[in-house]
Amino acid sequence: MPQPAATSNATDASADYAVINPATGERLADYPTITDPELRDAIGSATAAHRRWSATPLAERTAVVGRVGDLHEERRDELAAIIVREMGKPVEQALGEVDYCATIYRYYAEHGERFLADEPIELLDGDGSALIRYSSFGVLLGVMPWNFPYYQVARFAGPNLVAGNTILLKHAPQCPESASALQQLFLDAGLLPGGYVNLFASNDQIAEVIADPRVEGVSVTGSARAGSAVAATAGRHLKKVVLELGGSDPFLLLATDDLDAAVQAAIDARLENSGQSCNAAKRFIVLDPLYQPFLERFTAEFTKINPGDPTRPDTALGPLSSAAATERLQHQVARAVEQGASLVSGGERSGNFFPPTVLTDITPESEAYAEEFFGPVAAVYRAGSEDEAVEIANGTPYGLGSYVYSSDSEQALRVADRLQAGMVFVNVVGADSAELSFGGVKRSGFGRELGRLGIGEFVNKKLIRIGGAAGGEES
Repeated sequence: MPQPAATSNATDASADYAVINPATGERLADYPTITDPELRDAIGSATAAHRRWSATPLAERTAVVGRVGDLHEERRDELAAIIVREMGKPVEQALGEVDYCATIYRYYAEHGERFLADEPIELLDGDGSALIRYSSFGVLLGVMPWNFPYYQVARFAGPNLVAGNTILLKHAPQCPESASALQQLFLDAGLLPGGYVNLFASNDQIAEVIADPRVEGVSVTGSARAGSAVAATAGRHLKKVVLELGGSDPFLLLATDDLDAAVQAAIDARLENSGQSCNAAKRFIVLDPLYQPFLERFTAEFTKINPGDPTRPDTALGPLSSAAATERLQHQVARAVEQGASLVSGGERSGNFFPPTVLTDITPESEAYAEEFFGPVAAVYRAGSEDEAVEIANGTPYGLGSYVYSSDSEQALRVADRLQAGMVFVNVVGADSAELSFGGVKRSGFGRELGRLGIGEFVNKKLIRIGGAAGGEES
């Protein structure tokens, strides 16, 4: 696998793949982009591996995937330290990400046989039998982002390796060290060479991978622009695509008997991964009687949290992932204010550290109304009624996750049914789990990961129809 250049501030600044510590700005290592011949060999390796891996008994495949989970646990400190320096994730959250990955791999190792079991079909005429049998697609390409370098891979690779597919994985250019560590981990777990292949590839090279007839499907997590580009290329070549493209998730506070608890839940939902999570709550929609008390308490508690050294175990908010990400967020906040929003608190960066920031008075005419803030920025909206709260919540191009808080259970479910989102969490945050499907609608993409649905995206659901007495002996 590619090895980093000597670690120094003098490494090749033109390299596409590099480790740049966002907390310090130090460039730690560069990794070479794959050559075209190496890329062709990588696809060939995954193709050859698929012939063997798909024919490997399911029990052996699940054992290997379970071992991948075990190695995440055994190497948790090492793996966590890598992503702290790559993208600034606070160390306790980094450890939590590694632990969650171990759970995902073990979940599919434990349940894969049940998920892939033949499904009998009850025939209308009762003559003979029929079933659905699941088999692998083939070689799959994953294009993954920087914000969860291990988790994004786990929810794609775990179920698909159990299903018998093999994986080509392009990670974000700022995460080459974690990408290399993962490839080694899969090999050490006993996956055959070519079963999981890391690609330090350019965007142009990835277009060639998608076009290659040996590649059968693509999964992308990233921006809507990246997803659109990949989907367009895949569509031209008739490749199936799963897209998870971010969101501007609403948090609706409709009624509560404990405002302090609701405020803490809102803060927790906004600050996951320093606010750089696609399904983090970003827009807080509060019914009028609760609006002012919520805004005051939320702002007071939210702004007590200071950005800090991500290597410290007590740090809840680290730097943003890169200078480019910080500049983008700063520009968004400034533009929102120029277009009429009120800056209640925060808004000024220090290096790549961005303080908790609260905006109000964002109108539908503002660009901020429909866009995603990827960082610790909370937009708070006042709603005069339940209907208006739902209208604001749905008034975005995105439809990934959402949160509904209400002490009235009938109201909570009624509103949950009306939200245009792939996921709704009622009176709970931070409740993602391996058995729960993950995915969105509208510009948040399509397809599902995790849970039972996640293993069904890239499998051939083959119908086998067996005749009765006239068609020969049944088996």
